[in-house]
Amino acid sequence: MNLLEIAKDTLLTEAYALEKASQMLDDAFVQTVELILSTKGKLVIAGVGKSGLVGAKMAATFASTGTPSFFLHPTEALHGDLGMIGSGDTVLAISYSGESEELAKILPHIKRLDIPLIGMTASKESTLGRYADLVIPIKIHKEACPLGVAPTTSTTLTMAMGDALAVALMHRRGFKQEDFASFHPGGSLGKRLFIKVKDIMRTNNLPIVKDNTTLKDAIVVMNEGKLGTVLIVDENEKLIALLSDGDLRRALAKDDFDLTLPAINYASLNPKSHRDIELLASEALALIESMRIQLLPITDHDEHIVGVLHIHDLVNAGIKS
Repeated sequence: MNLLEIAKDTLLTEAYALEKASQMLDDAFVQTVELILSTKGKLVIAGVGKSGLVGAKMAATFASTGTPSFFLHPTEALHGDLGMIGSGDTVLAISYSGESEELAKILPHIKRLDIPLIGMTASKESTLGRYADLVIPIKIHKEACPLGVAPTTSTTLTMAMGDALAVALMHRRGFKQEDFASFHPGGSLGKRLFIKVKDIMRTNNLPIVKDNTTLKDAIVVMNEGKLGTVLIVDENEKLIALLSDGDLRRALAKDDFDLTLPAINYASLNPKSHRDIELLASEALALIESMRIQLLPITDHDEHIVGVLHIHDLVNAGIKS
């Protein structure tokens, strides 16, 4: 068997286990979802070895999708961390054989605390199966490992079953994009849903000149402002024009080009602007892209400039439209 055949056989073996497990799901799964939903405290995940690694991933998935959860290593639980489990919590213990020694030792103590126990194991007749109030079966036909000993298919099925629980819980809780983003404020979705214009616009040292400023002086301000643009205001400080580096290049081609003339002679009058500083930055980016501009002035209701939003600042902040 060549390497590609080995890889395909591995994937097919694990896919077969997932398909069979989907067909074997019963009321215990539904009851487990309802038990977790009714849990007033946290969902505590416990497991040893590869099951522990899968359990840690499951706890992270639950926690980020609306189910408060953490991972507890059984060995640490026997040496004091059992106190992390409190009244109102539910424990989800993972062991394919159901006979993991370290896990089995804490099961009587969990029951002594009258904590609901969910077992994820291949056998209801195992130690874990007998202690558990509910059992989610993770029985497989065979491991993908050619020796049949390394957890491969079994860990894939266990992780997938955890995902199935998390997704079912999300549906039952009515978990939305906004909820997910609130747990991931640093992620791209969090940025798209929470960062507003006021959080990212520039407000200091803006390149603003009066309408009687010469083109020569306006160019100096443009260079100092490092935005490739000068904002032009009237005697009442209202925004009336915008001189971009593109306007400047076009001006150079004109026969009447004169550095001593007012910059407004070469500027774009009545430039696009926006007033809502509560606008989502992602929506502002979409607006900028639709108008094919690089800089969006932000004004108050009297057309006074309060800030500017540059497309480069949005992109550098990881904002996506």
